[in-house]
Amino acid sequence: MSHPVHDHLIVGAGPAGLQLAAELQRDGRDYLVLEGGERPGGFFEVFPRHRKLISINKPHTGSTDPEFNLRMDWNSLLSDDPSLLFTRYSERYFPSADDLVRYLADFAETLGLNIRYGARVERVERDGALFQVTDGTGAVHRGRRLIMATGVSKPYVPDVPGIETAEYYTDVSVDPADFTDQRVLILGKANSALETADNLIETATVIHLAGPGSLRLAWQSHFVGHVRAVNNNFLDTYQLKSQNAILDGEAASVERRDDGYAVRFRFSRADDFIKEIHYDRVIVATGFRFDASVFADDCRPRLVIKDRFPEMTSAYESVNVPGLYFAGTLMQQRDFKKSTGGFIHGFRYAVRALGRILGERHHDTAWPGREVPAEPAALAAELLARLNRTSALWQQFGQLADLVATAGAGLRHYEEVPVDYAHDTGFADAENLFVITLEYGPDHDKIDPFDVTVRRVRQDDAEDAHDAAYLHPVVRHYRRGQFTAAHHVAENLENEWDRPAAHHEPLTAFLAKALADAPEAVR
Repeated sequence: MSHPVHDHLIVGAGPAGLQLAAELQRDGRDYLVLEGGERPGGFFEVFPRHRKLISINKPHTGSTDPEFNLRMDWNSLLSDDPSLLFTRYSERYFPSADDLVRYLADFAETLGLNIRYGARVERVERDGALFQVTDGTGAVHRGRRLIMATGVSKPYVPDVPGIETAEYYTDVSVDPADFTDQRVLILGKANSALETADNLIETATVIHLAGPGSLRLAWQSHFVGHVRAVNNNFLDTYQLKSQNAILDGEAASVERRDDGYAVRFRFSRADDFIKEIHYDRVIVATGFRFDASVFADDCRPRLVIKDRFPEMTSAYESVNVPGLYFAGTLMQQRDFKKSTGGFIHGFRYAVRALGRILGERHHDTAWPGREVPAEPAALAAELLARLNRTSALWQQFGQLADLVATAGAGLRHYEEVPVDYAHDTGFADAENLFVITLEYGPDHDKIDPFDVTVRRVRQDDAEDAHDAAYLHPVVRHYRRGQFTAAHHVAENLENEWDRPAAHHEPLTAFLAKALADAPEAVR
């Protein structure tokens, strides 16, 4: 059975699919969401396995500004309905995944999104200029554009002989009693591995966590996919010598035996020394990857990062399949382990940007913008007021930018444009283009934020602001696509950039020079 041709086919009714559907519906676009389950957010009915989210939820911020409050609300999707906030569903700082499932269902129902449930996609093909998508019922859906919002739905399994005999994070028992007096190896060093290890501390005899490279802590790297404090109890048990350990290296082989497993482990920083270690259980918790198996050869997207993610342009479009776009956690290919593109609080803004990109490209709809003052002091005041409250630039640091560009005889302000997209499109042709981001310093992840002996830039120090490691505004100026200068706004403990001498006056001076007919290079 074939259905009408849609402008946009979205595969997946998780957070990203719902966010894009809400954007398209608000703009009056034709779309259809195909969802394999019987309700939205099916991934979160299973994961995380121990049901505690690591995305924060803070209803009590002391602010009544809904834009600012989204900085502390990592689970809400974006809409014009003030009732559709996740903070109404839980008071817990780390809420239950069950609450997120309930929220996503209400979001879809309240907005009346066009979703076809029970339509698990089994095949994606090209039919001329159209995408032809066949679901498990045999129905065929056709669309001019296809947006994959399926997330990373398949386990990523390293190429290790015998690893198929191990257990997997996706279905291993979560009952600690099942591991009593057992020696357990967990392959992986990210949050799923630590979450699993923490669950077994009280019952397992020995727990080893293993993987290549050093374990990274989110509070130092500022990448929320690295180990979060809520999952780091296991680290205490290692450093305080409680029979547990972290192994740096790779499993060379996993052999299933009658009495358990023999794992040959190749240690890093030990001249690749290999040691055989015995375990009762081996659990693979090495993350997830994109499933490209449903695509026909002529429209299969190119994969990168150990084939875990589709490679995409600055418009979130496949580099080799025109008209194929990606939404949600798949977008993190653009900012892998640098920003927040793999998480709801980051990709909700990238998905909104994708909606605007689709509008620009296919519906003759310009990126929304408004006129702003061309007088430097007034422009500086407006930019700083925006930076004090924006959630999008705060969450997608270094990836999304506000732009101020010459338009006719004045200036226009465009919000939340992907930085690379701005440079790849007509924005770059402006006589004057200011790209405004929030960014950490280039070596921020090499500094121990708790080490008081480390030299740091003083708060509100305008003179040395360019050396700041902490999150702070950066304003870059381009003239007809050519970079001319950058200005770093001094960091501030409470992220309130409104002090005259520290913030407003230096930015005003920078804008005045940049807007001059022959601007001088400034730091």
